[in-house]
This record gives sequence, C-alpha cells and structure tokens, in this order.
Amino acid sequence: MVKVSTRGRYGLRMMLELALQADQGPVRLSTIARNQEIPERYLAQLAQELRKAGLVRSVRGYGGGFLLTSPPSKIKLVEILVTLEGPISPVECVANPKICDRQSYCATTEVWREIGEAVTGILKSRTLQDLVIEHNKKRRGHPIRKPVRAAQSLKMPNCPANGAGPFHGKI
Repeated sequence: MVKVSTRGRYGLRMMLELALQADQGPVRLSTIARNQEIPERYLAQLAQELRKAGLVRSVRGYGGGFLLTSPPSKIKLVEILVTLEGPISPVECVANPKICDRQSYCATTEVWREIGEAVTGILKSRTLQDLVIEHNKKRRGHPIRKPVRAAQSLKMPNCPANGAGPFHGKI
C-alpha cells in the first residue's frame, strides 16, 4: 500500500486552502488552520518547507500571510507531495536501491517500480486547480461552513487581504 503521511495530507490541504483563496491576498496560518482543521504549529513547519521549495511565499506584517507562487492551475500535486514526503515509492528499495542486496535478482522490484510510476503519473496529471474544482463540486448541496478570512471577521474593507490577489486575470 502506498501511504501518504500526515505531512503530505496536511500539506495538500494547506495548498488547497491557499488555492481557494488565491485571489484574496495573503492567507494567515491561523485562517488555514481553522478552515482546514489542522494544528497551526504543524502548518508552520509545512509552510517553511513549501516556501523553501518555492511553492509558496510569505508576506510579513499587517495583512501578511502566505501566497501561492504560481496560479493553482500550474502547481502539480506531485510537486507538493515530493516536497513534503520525498520520492514517491511503495517500498524503500525502489527509491534507494543501495539499501537492498537483492536488487540484482529480486523478482518484485519491477512491480514496485511500476506502482510508484503509476502513482507519480496520476499526481503529475493533477493540479491544485483540479482540487479546487473537486472541492466546489463536493460543497454543492452540503451545509459545510464557509471559510472565514481574518480581515472579514474584523470588518476591515480597506485591508490588503481583501484586495486584489497575486495573479492578474482569471485563474
């Protein structure tokens, strides 16, 4: 079984939240934590890894938070998961052949490699925009609470967080 850890699952949900709010300016970690039901401290660690990988950028100060560095349609899910999980492989010996003395004659290695390639192929074919579309489909007709922006709760219409997003044109 190929299993994605909490790091990958939470990181993907964090990136989805940023994609959902991409046109609203920087998103605070506290907002992401509340909307995605993820501990804020854990998100802070993931955010730094995603920032180092160039998938998000941080904005400091009042109205600050995190932004995607590219439109959601340009960020592939494989980029996020490889950043947070490392190589996508169902078994360690496929990702790191030197740890296994059986590599030269193991009959199962090729099956594991093909499984890893299939999973990687799916993740390469999907983007954050695909998750946004899926999220919106699943929300139709369901009484799921609406995400709250910190600036909305403070009723601050001139706040930069309520202004134009980081991307020009439609996403």
